[in-house]
Amino acid sequence: LPVKRFSSLSLNARSSKSRSISASLEAGIGVMGTKLGMMSYFEDSGVVVPVTVVGFREGNIVTQVKTEATDAYSAVQVGYRRVRDRKLTKPELGHLGKSGIIPLRHLQEFRLQSVEGFEPNQKLVVEELFNVGDLVDVSGTTIGKGFQGGIKRHNFKRGQMSHGSKSHRELGSIGAGTTPGRVYKGKKMPGRMGGTKAKIRKLKVVKIDTELNVVMIKGAVPGKPGNLLRITPAKIVGKNIPKS
Repeated sequence: LPVKRFSSLSLNARSSKSRSISASLEAGIGVMGTKLGMMSYFEDSGVVVPVTVVGFREGNIVTQVKTEATDAYSAVQVGYRRVRDRKLTKPELGHLGKSGIIPLRHLQEFRLQSVEGFEPNQKLVVEELFNVGDLVDVSGTTIGKGFQGGIKRHNFKRGQMSHGSKSHRELGSIGAGTTPGRVYKGKKMPGRMGGTKAKIRKLKVVKIDTELNVVMIKGAVPGKPGNLLRITPAKIVGKNIPKS
């Protein structure tokens, strides 16, 4: 009996590990870009859609290729945004200098099922990776709002504004009395809002302008103009990522 129990536990652990690994895999290699702002765009049908304009500075160069044999997982490390040497630390300069790569500010990994066809110092071209009409996942850092109250942060309703009320925008009750005698962890309360990582899934690529080196993506993406964005092919279960 104990052997069966432990074997089932190990199988469950193995299956959960495989699920977590498959969940972290990307649908394909992606790139990094800079959010430039939003505008309106007229489609061929005459429909006006809101788009986010993403620009690309010098970079999107493969800085390292990780394999199962050397690193126990497959991934492609990409660098973005060229900077001066003095902006990086010596370990960073040494890491990039091994392959003769220019100094790059941002380094990010893209975990893939296969890394064949990638090599250090390889340039990733946006128009070769994406086409108009493709769906992409865009990750970034949301705009920081600072310390905010419950109404703005959690969309709470306010209290009475008249009839002698003295708590117009306060929380109200945050728990019971002697039992449990404390406030439960995770209680929605005032605090710092924004400035966290977020991902918007399945956004449509509306236009790719090779002359201006920008991509227009339908809808809004996290962050303010100038923020770093991570753009990857959208994950579609059963199509480009496994169901398990």
